Amino acid sequence: MPFDRDYLKSYAFSESTQAYEKRDTMLYALGLGLGAEPTNPGHLKFVYEKSLCALPTMGVVLAHPGFWAGIEELSIDWVNMLHVGQGLTIHRPIPVQGRVIGRSRVAEVFDRGPGKGALLLYERDVCEVGSGEPIATVRQTLLCRGNGGFAGVPAEIPKPHIVPARAPDHVVEQKTLPQMALIYRLSGDMNPLHADPEVAARAGFAQPILHGLGTFGIAGFALLQAVLDYDQTRLRAMDVRFTAPVFPGETIRTELWLDGETVSVRSTALERGKIVLDNGLCLIAKKTT
Repeated sequence: MPFDRDYLKSYAFSESTQAYEKRDTMLYALGLGLGAEPTNPGHLKFVYEKSLCALPTMGVVLAHPGFWAGIEELSIDWVNMLHVGQGLTIHRPIPVQGRVIGRSRVAEVFDRGPGKGALLLYERDVCEVGSGEPIATVRQTLLCRGNGGFAGVPAEIPKPHIVPARAPDHVVEQKTLPQMALIYRLSGDMNPLHADPEVAARAGFAQPILHGLGTFGIAGFALLQAVLDYDQTRLRAMDVRFTAPVFPGETIRTELWLDGETVSVRSTALERGKIVLDNGLCLIAKKTT
């Protein structure tokens, strides 16, 4: 069913609120594999209540459900929808606990033409309840394969960031846990695709897959380790494309290219030699002395 672009862009989403605690902050980090080096201070600061900090990528799981609460009214063919891109802008360090409110909107819709689907760009502002102070802006790019052909001619789709052709400046490898998706889903995305073998099989996968946001978080932590010396306050923004699923238990190799205050990112599932995250672009702040 073709989209009605004007309706989508004017759709009034209900605000979503969430209260979370320090244990939720630690659980998010554990769901990304932190704690694998249990005596490393760079790991402990995100999984232990003493001097606890929140990972910056935790912004993507705050103030759910947002967009998903209106999916039926938007006439989205969700069975044929793919999460193909994720972005995050961090306005201030993520609080380790608190109450947040999410304000969602459809930022843009791009028609790829009849039979080719549409790209929907969704945004959610996450703000602190009470003060209204912005914490983060979350962006998702969704390929709606059953909703194209509404504009007559395809729109010009924004071009992805291209990672440099030279060798990466840093490489980080992380062996994911076989139970990683089962842990990560406790941070908000309870889609059975990530837990139920029968659901995964119906979707064409040999086993449940890791959440795309889990892959996003793994790449973000690789950046913190290799480039930012575990200083979570220096990450300003991160945008990536998802190119293939990750199966829990695989080793993720994240390559990082430094160019001043920008870092390009690409991640590969080593066992299959498959690029799973690509066209990554991160904005970082200079190290303070």
